[in-house]
Amino acid sequence: MTESTLSPNEWTAFVQQQATPSAAGANPKDFVAPLTSLGLLAFSGEEAATFLHNQLTNDVEHLDTGEVRLAGYCSPKGRLLATMLIWKSNDAIMLLLPHALLPAIQKRLQMFVLRAKVKVQDASQQQAILGLTGDQAAAALQAWFPQLPAQPYAKIDNPSGTLMRLANGADGVARYQWIVANAAAIDAWPRLRTVLAAADEAAWRLGDIQAGVPQITAATQEKFVPQMINFELIGGVNFKKGCYPGQEIVARSQYLGKLKRRMMLATIENVSGAAAAAIQPGVEIFSSADPEQPCGTIVNAETDGSDRISCLTEIKLAAPEAGSVHAGSATGPVLHFHPLPYSLAELAASE
Repeated sequence: MTESTLSPNEWTAFVQQQATPSAAGANPKDFVAPLTSLGLLAFSGEEAATFLHNQLTNDVEHLDTGEVRLAGYCSPKGRLLATMLIWKSNDAIMLLLPHALLPAIQKRLQMFVLRAKVKVQDASQQQAILGLTGDQAAAALQAWFPQLPAQPYAKIDNPSGTLMRLANGADGVARYQWIVANAAAIDAWPRLRTVLAAADEAAWRLGDIQAGVPQITAATQEKFVPQMINFELIGGVNFKKGCYPGQEIVARSQYLGKLKRRMMLATIENVSGAAAAAIQPGVEIFSSADPEQPCGTIVNAETDGSDRISCLTEIKLAAPEAGSVHAGSATGPVLHFHPLPYSLAELAASE
């Protein structure tokens, strides 16, 4: 099958025909998942890098062709409208973000192009996005990428597409994201499945949660400045790059006073059915020490077992020590907190 004979939606149709149960119960470390909820924006033109540099929280002008960076797009009040991955590919700069947010983000960015020599295009229909994790994933990818990215947020481009390594998952498991033409993804899928379990997208998002990497969704737009979800700790903010929407507020949060809210990793045990379905991004969380006022918000949440949910929570730093913390109300399911892959204690000491 060649790309010329492939309709733009054929990859999505192909995925829908595949059996992709969650890998969480069977083999959580070695799987491949089609990431169909993600979309791609391509920014081309001689001023594309400068334009995006002035819009996003990270440095775009000095983005190397062998790296991927996290970045955020903020409102003028410094609140995140989206989080994304950015990289250079051929003659374009690519932004990867949830497809549900893509049209509004594209429209908003397009408003500020004005007379700049920049072209913005939704490239989602031409490319498939695969998430692969585990030692076996590295072995499976050798057929297309004899050399793999050596460390997180490195990438390699070749005729088979773009392969990036992202933040490690639980127990340091390597995680890769492959951006590939639709036809090539369909051809690769059966070969990958001889080595890797098929997983649904929730299993991939669980890896993001375990890595402490948040994703803004429609329910959490404009709720957080970047530091409230640890975004500068994981490389999503450059404080030396100059102005972008909300930059003064983000900088003030960093340098004036001590941050009292951060993102923490938590689990909720023995929850299923409607109670589990209610644990969603944007849901407020409450402390038993002050049950009338929310102390935080669910940022992301996914089931990682039959009756267990893992979630990232934006929360007052003092709340977990003051009493029990509950989702939805002061009598809702209890959150149990766990260490992130990076230390908030070290951060607190430096602030």
